[in-house]
Amino acid sequence: MTIKPVLLDTNAFIRMIQSPELLTPKAQLAIQALELILSIASLWEMTIKSSLGKLALRYSVQEILDHHSHIISLLPIEPKHLATLATLPHHHRDPFDRIIIAQAITENIPIISSDAAFDEYSVDRIWE
Repeated sequence: MTIKPVLLDTNAFIRMIQSPELLTPKAQLAIQALELILSIASLWEMTIKSSLGKLALRYSVQEILDHHSHIISLLPIEPKHLATLATLPHHHRDPFDRIIIAQAITENIPIISSDAAFDEYSVDRIWE
Protein backbone atom coordinates (compact mmCIF):
# COMPACT_ATOMS: atom_id res chain seq x y z
CA MET A 1 0.00 0.00 0.00
CA THR A 2 1.37 3.39 -1.01
CA ILE A 3 1.13 6.23 1.49
CA LYS A 4 -0.36 9.31 -0.13
CA PRO A 5 1.57 12.58 0.05
CA VAL A 6 0.30 15.77 1.67
CA LEU A 7 1.87 19.23 1.58
CA LEU A 8 2.19 21.13 4.85
CA ASP A 9 1.86 24.88 4.71
CA THR A 10 4.32 26.85 6.83
CA ASN A 11 1.93 27.50 9.71
CA ALA A 12 0.85 23.86 9.91
CA PHE A 13 4.48 22.75 9.96
CA ILE A 14 5.35 25.20 12.75
CA ARG A 15 2.36 24.00 14.76
CA MET A 16 3.38 20.39 14.16
CA ILE A 17 6.91 20.92 15.52
CA GLN A 18 6.20 23.46 18.28
CA SER A 19 2.56 23.21 19.36
CA PRO A 20 0.88 20.09 17.95
CA GLU A 21 -2.10 20.65 20.24
CA LEU A 22 -3.01 23.62 18.02
CA LEU A 23 -3.61 21.31 15.07
CA THR A 24 -7.14 20.12 14.46
CA PRO A 25 -7.86 16.41 14.98
CA LYS A 26 -8.26 16.03 11.21
CA ALA A 27 -4.86 17.66 10.58
CA GLN A 28 -3.23 15.52 13.29
CA LEU A 29 -4.64 12.36 11.74
CA ALA A 30 -3.40 13.35 8.27
CA ILE A 31 0.07 14.10 9.64
CA GLN A 32 0.22 10.65 11.22
CA ALA A 33 -1.15 8.78 8.21
CA LEU A 34 0.28 10.50 5.14
CA GLU A 35 3.69 11.19 3.58
CA LEU A 36 4.62 14.70 4.71
CA ILE A 37 6.03 17.13 2.18
CA LEU A 38 7.34 20.60 2.98
CA SER A 39 8.02 23.26 0.37
CA ILE A 40 11.40 24.93 0.25
CA ALA A 41 9.26 28.10 0.29
CA SER A 42 8.28 27.28 3.88
CA LEU A 43 11.91 27.06 4.95
CA TRP A 44 12.59 30.33 3.16
CA GLU A 45 9.61 31.99 4.88
CA MET A 46 10.64 30.69 8.31
CA THR A 47 14.21 31.88 7.81
CA ILE A 48 13.15 35.37 6.76
CA LYS A 49 10.54 35.83 9.49
CA SER A 50 12.85 34.42 12.16
CA SER A 51 15.71 36.73 11.15
CA LEU A 52 13.34 39.72 11.24
CA GLY A 53 12.10 38.80 14.72
CA LYS A 54 8.56 38.10 13.42
CA LEU A 55 8.70 34.39 14.19
CA ALA A 56 9.93 32.82 17.41
CA LEU A 57 11.38 29.39 16.76
CA ARG A 58 12.80 27.19 19.49
CA TYR A 59 15.57 26.02 17.15
CA SER A 60 17.24 27.30 14.00
CA VAL A 61 15.69 26.34 10.68
CA GLN A 62 18.67 24.07 10.01
CA GLU A 63 18.24 22.32 13.37
CA ILE A 64 14.52 21.88 12.71
CA LEU A 65 15.25 20.44 9.30
CA ASP A 66 17.94 18.11 10.66
CA HIS A 67 15.62 16.87 13.41
CA HIS A 68 12.60 16.28 11.14
CA SER A 69 14.32 15.14 7.93
CA HIS A 70 13.33 11.52 8.60
CA ILE A 71 9.60 12.35 8.39
CA ILE A 72 9.57 15.25 5.92
CA SER A 73 10.38 15.28 2.21
CA LEU A 74 11.36 18.64 0.76
CA LEU A 75 9.67 19.94 -2.37
CA PRO A 76 11.87 22.27 -4.44
CA ILE A 77 10.38 25.15 -6.38
CA GLU A 78 10.42 24.10 -10.02
CA PRO A 79 9.59 25.97 -13.25
CA LYS A 80 6.31 24.05 -13.55
CA HIS A 81 5.26 25.46 -10.14
CA LEU A 82 6.06 28.97 -11.34
CA ALA A 83 3.98 28.40 -14.47
CA THR A 84 1.00 27.49 -12.27
CA LEU A 85 1.71 30.44 -9.97
CA ALA A 86 1.53 32.79 -12.95
CA THR A 87 -2.04 31.66 -13.65
CA LEU A 88 -3.39 31.90 -10.10
CA PRO A 89 -6.03 34.52 -9.36
CA HIS A 90 -5.08 36.91 -6.57
CA HIS A 91 -7.42 35.66 -3.83
CA HIS A 92 -4.41 35.49 -1.56
CA ARG A 93 -1.59 38.05 -1.49
CA ASP A 94 1.03 36.24 0.60
CA PRO A 95 3.80 35.22 -1.84
CA PHE A 96 4.87 32.18 0.20
CA ASP A 97 1.32 30.85 0.43
CA ARG A 98 0.79 31.48 -3.27
CA ILE A 99 3.77 29.35 -4.30
CA ILE A 100 2.73 26.62 -1.85
CA ILE A 101 -0.77 26.68 -3.38
CA ALA A 102 0.76 26.50 -6.87
CA GLN A 103 2.86 23.52 -5.82
CA ALA A 104 -0.16 21.70 -4.37
CA ILE A 105 -2.11 22.31 -7.59
CA THR A 106 0.76 21.29 -9.86
CA GLU A 107 1.61 18.17 -7.88
CA ASN A 108 -2.09 17.37 -7.37
CA ILE A 109 -1.69 16.79 -3.64
CA PRO A 110 -3.78 18.00 -0.69
CA ILE A 111 -2.47 20.65 1.66
CA ILE A 112 -2.71 20.89 5.43
CA SER A 113 -3.49 24.51 6.23
CA SER A 114 -5.57 26.53 8.68
CA ASP A 115 -5.86 29.32 6.09
CA ALA A 116 -9.42 29.37 4.69
CA ALA A 117 -8.21 31.61 1.83
CA PHE A 118 -6.72 28.45 0.30
CA ASP A 119 -10.30 27.30 -0.35
CA GLU A 120 -10.57 29.94 -3.10
CA TYR A 121 -8.18 27.81 -5.15
CA SER A 122 -8.53 24.34 -6.60
CA VAL A 123 -6.72 22.63 -3.72
CA ASP A 124 -7.93 19.98 -1.31
CA ARG A 125 -7.33 21.64 2.08
CA ILE A 126 -7.16 19.46 5.16
CA TRP A 127 -7.98 21.21 8.40
CA GLU A 128 -11.52 21.17 9.77
